[in-house]
Amino acid sequence: MSIIMKQINKSFGEPPVNVLKNISGTIQDGEMVSIVGRSGSGKSTLLYIISSLDQPSSGEVIVDDVSISKIDQKELHRFRNQKMGFVFQFHHLLPELTALENVMMPTLKCPYDKNRKIFAHELLNEFGILDKADRLPSQLSGGEQQRVAIARALVMKPKFLFADEPTGNLDSANGQLVMNLFLRINKERATTIIYVTHDSLFAQMASRQIHLVDGKIVSKD
Repeated sequence: MSIIMKQINKSFGEPPVNVLKNISGTIQDGEMVSIVGRSGSGKSTLLYIISSLDQPSSGEVIVDDVSISKIDQKELHRFRNQKMGFVFQFHHLLPELTALENVMMPTLKCPYDKNRKIFAHELLNEFGILDKADRLPSQLSGGEQQRVAIARALVMKPKFLFADEPTGNLDSANGQLVMNLFLRINKERATTIIYVTHDSLFAQMASRQIHLVDGKIVSKD
């Protein structure tokens, strides 16, 4: 199993408001899973916890046999950089860097390897934007920027790809393009993909949906 969630609870504020309530479940290697539910149901909070970007108030998350709440920050950063890729609603590209330089950012924490730059070029080519490699983000469309962000998330060849509303800032055509990329990545690279979406059609493209209502899982179809 790729990810195991054991009785995850998360609360915020004082008095505490319970956002996630006793969440347990598993996500298998190679699955493509969407997390769905109304605004405020806890979708993004759950994604951030299982991806190690946030900690549960109680419970445990095990990713690839590692309990991510029990390792120190240095080890967690190393684990995250080697095993995980992240895509968000807003691409968070560095404006002063070119598309290629943005894609290469995660590799800077590792010893130099010319093969990573070759792979970055391959990703940009695969995503149809190799001709934009030397352009700044301000010279790219919204859809092109998001494709650069996805390439950046994949350049370390992560086992897990986490995405929070990856199409939320795109028009329908670019949203469909991004989701088709996810399908291809999942199928061809066997990357485990977990993403949050409000779009019911995009949610159904996953092999399985985790449906949250008021912080609880009501179905895992």
